[in-house]
Amino acid sequence: MAVLPPGVSQRDFSAAIAQFQSAVGKDWVFTSDPDVALYRDAYSPAWGQAEERLASAAVAPDSTEQVQQIVRTANIYKIPLFPISTGKNLGYGGSAPNLSGSVVVDLKRMNRILEVDDVRHYALVEPGVAYFDLYRHIQEKKLNVWIDTPDPGWGSVMGNALDHGVGYTTSQFRNHFDAHCGMEVVLANGEVMRTGLGAVPGSKTWQDYKYGFGPTVDGLFAQGNYGIVTKMGIWLMPAPEAYTSGTVSVAKHDDLIRLVEMVNYLENLGISNGMPGFGFALGAGGGRGGPGVQPDAQLAALLGREGGPDIAELERYAAANNRAFWTCRLQFYGPKTVVAAQWEYAKSRLAAIPGSRATDGPSYDFPLTPEQLARVQQVAFGVPNMSIFSIGARTERNPTPSSGHVWFSPIIPRTGEGILESQKVLWQAGRDAGIPFNRFAMPATYYSRAFIYIIGIPITRNVETDRKNRDGFRQLIKVAAEHGWVEYRTAPLYQDNVMDTYSFNNHALRRFCETMKEAVDPNGIMAPGRSGIWSKRHPRARA
Repeated sequence: MAVLPPGVSQRDFSAAIAQFQSAVGKDWVFTSDPDVALYRDAYSPAWGQAEERLASAAVAPDSTEQVQQIVRTANIYKIPLFPISTGKNLGYGGSAPNLSGSVVVDLKRMNRILEVDDVRHYALVEPGVAYFDLYRHIQEKKLNVWIDTPDPGWGSVMGNALDHGVGYTTSQFRNHFDAHCGMEVVLANGEVMRTGLGAVPGSKTWQDYKYGFGPTVDGLFAQGNYGIVTKMGIWLMPAPEAYTSGTVSVAKHDDLIRLVEMVNYLENLGISNGMPGFGFALGAGGGRGGPGVQPDAQLAALLGREGGPDIAELERYAAANNRAFWTCRLQFYGPKTVVAAQWEYAKSRLAAIPGSRATDGPSYDFPLTPEQLARVQQVAFGVPNMSIFSIGARTERNPTPSSGHVWFSPIIPRTGEGILESQKVLWQAGRDAGIPFNRFAMPATYYSRAFIYIIGIPITRNVETDRKNRDGFRQLIKVAAEHGWVEYRTAPLYQDNVMDTYSFNNHALRRFCETMKEAVDPNGIMAPGRSGIWSKRHPRARA
């Protein structure tokens, strides 16, 4: 199953493996087929097919110094490396490399929590620290901070931030790369660099101020291939006193435009500071705006109509059945009297939409009791868990679950018009590509200034179906880009396709990145092909 790195002889590969073993110990270099198979993408859309990306070996260092030794050896033998933090990035590539034959640098053993400050509200962690680890540390030390965690909680705090991952609490923390502050990086030549104020020996504010002096280079290592990040600061949320929530519903299809506009105002002003959730109230799932209701026969017929539902008929159905068309759940964290006042103010603003209704939601004082914690969406309260996997589990309603999924996740404007246009266009594009999905799928609001569609394309392990879905995924990327909506994150199999859409001025962005790649990584060893950035040693092969 394992494959040699391209352009590397068996003799040189064996010599490199021996040096990796000398650096980290024989037990932490993996070359057998069963061991290397663990680094396959469990959700690969090309499982067992020629397009699948496979590692040649894996090595698990325990320290920055060991990472340096691995990188120096890779330069000698021209071995391509692919660093992962914990390799749990399912739906976006998992632990598999962009270039088959790469050696995975598995940083799971570098799992030290170096510092947590609950007065200045930050942590300094290594790449192997999972959200579960940091949460347990905070709980055991009884520290007065929360983490912001994504779904699921087994992933790396650092790795999720570096791949522009997101969470669920307040806007300044749920954008995880935005909340990072300061990095230590092993560069492609084996040197160690610290970014921001960490470049000053003895700096007292490395995790407080991210810019430092001169160019800010941290972004080069997010979805990048210029080095291996071995330490990173992350800002934490001060533990709030209380939480409250509420839902606003509107009656008409076009009311979504004013609803989004007003929610944006409330969040950008800091009135509503939790993650809002917009929902299609006539759908069975309801979206992030709250629970929906299983459609009756009449509504099911309207929603299932060939060519798409008629909006006027849906509005008449909603009016006749006293149902809303759209909803939005708002969340507030802070002092008890403040969050109550913020919700009251939000209701007064949203009442300007004719026919809107506001419904009070759950309110809590912290800390939550075990009974309360069992009832809530735990990630919204900084508690990591694995419940997200229940979505694809085998149930009575889903007796034949897929073998995973790959996420299609374009960024769209944070407007009601943006939702309505993208719903229509992407639904039709999905039908044309043979990948049907919900006509009224709602975008996620992890970012406070843009929406993300998170649509799962199933993995079946059927060769023809997965090939069709791969072709369809690439078509979705193209159609979305033609409308100005582009992916912010994708699996290795599609990263060249996505980077192709960033084509302003004859792909000036990619040309700049690849020029820099040649300068800092002339041997092309650092994650070749990551984000569509290749080198002369490993030129881009278009899919």
